[in-house]
Amino acid sequence: MKRNFLIPIILILIMVFTLTGCGHGEQIDPSQPVTLNIWHNYGGQLKETMDNMVDEFNETVGAEKGIIISVTSISGSATLHEKLNMAAHGDPGAPALPDITTAYPKTALILADKGLLVDLNSQFSDQELSAYVPEFLEEGRIEGDSLYVFPTAKSTEVLFVNTTIFNRFARDTGAKIEDLTTFEGIARTASLYYDWTDQQTPDVAHDGKMFYMSDSLFNFTLIGCKQIGSELITNGKINFTSPQYKRVWDCYYEPAASGKFAVFDGYATDLAKTGDIVCSTGSTAGVSFFSPTVTYADNTSEPAELAILPYPVFEGGQKIAMQRGAGMCVIKSTPEKEYAAAVFLKWFTSPENNLRFVSSTGYLPVTEEAFGEIMSKEIQSVADENIKKLLKTGRIMQQEYEFCIPPLFDGVDELQTEYEFQFREVTSYSRTLYSNSLAGSEENNAYDNADFAAFSDFVNRLSKI
Repeated sequence: MKRNFLIPIILILIMVFTLTGCGHGEQIDPSQPVTLNIWHNYGGQLKETMDNMVDEFNETVGAEKGIIISVTSISGSATLHEKLNMAAHGDPGAPALPDITTAYPKTALILADKGLLVDLNSQFSDQELSAYVPEFLEEGRIEGDSLYVFPTAKSTEVLFVNTTIFNRFARDTGAKIEDLTTFEGIARTASLYYDWTDQQTPDVAHDGKMFYMSDSLFNFTLIGCKQIGSELITNGKINFTSPQYKRVWDCYYEPAASGKFAVFDGYATDLAKTGDIVCSTGSTAGVSFFSPTVTYADNTSEPAELAILPYPVFEGGQKIAMQRGAGMCVIKSTPEKEYAAAVFLKWFTSPENNLRFVSSTGYLPVTEEAFGEIMSKEIQSVADENIKKLLKTGRIMQQEYEFCIPPLFDGVDELQTEYEFQFREVTSYSRTLYSNSLAGSEENNAYDNADFAAFSDFVNRLSKI
């Protein structure tokens, strides 16, 4: 009797198991493939790389499993964010959401709040997830433990140095590229560079050149504070009162007000191509925007050799750098499509495939294995010397640095934009005062005139937000 009683129970369990845990993949008939629409923000050279990867997937794993990936929209990050935001809110004229999309966490948060995203924990086992860089996964967990943004390619910030100019400067002054490992060292070197360039035109006083620029003053401050043991943001507000904050502020403001650091509403690559700066910190993804030549104001030009070094650290601080880059989100649809999307993500982020993607883009791979021997072999085959340097530096940073996840809360974008705008406004005004004072004052007195009340002015401006 017991045996007869158990048979129907066993049959029921078999049916449940078939329809749940392993059933999603078996529900796709390769003769009737599932098509997934994907939106991404990889333009320019990245578009060709992405197109090739999609074609390869469709012809191999996709053909075997009955999955077709169709790229239906390619937009810049801002445009893509706007389209996804419109679709999430059902705005008139908004396009239908795709099955997969690249998105930054701030965009994914909007989609998640509307209940539109798949928690990808349901499609990846713990063992599979353990293969990925933990910080990269953590950034995608925007609501508790739910994994809504899957890491596909990440970036960090590094130091770019025009060694063609730097080496010429170093031969005359004794400056060393090792001096650029700290921000204080960069500031000291910037002062030396200003004097060196000023001396080249003895008939024109105080026309020394700028040396360094940060592509993001907000990131510079955020990471700088974290490196020396403080948080820039507390409860959605900037913590101006910490001594660490003032130290980071002074490190950039003082050289900027006296013409040694750049304060520019644009990217450092624009100033680098004209020789107006020698080095900068910015995203690894920006490497392709560096010009191979420098064209000076007198229309002369020369080749620009580029060194790519790990992100600088404040003296006595920890090796911490910004973690950047979008991931991919899967929109809720059917079990078949959600399973198919996970198959594509697993293929795209497998170490060999992911490295092939990032080795031509300036991004970093997302698995621990990809940063190992596979990367060493891939580096040797990379034709672009700057990408090769970038991957070597990326590997060093993955081993030695902690990656910092940007803050995520309502209004953080507006706060960052206003922070950088007001910093440029205050510092530019100080520089004008400094330049005007130099005519009749010693340099130190001129700086004191420029510095008067600048910090309190900046704090008052930001405190109103």
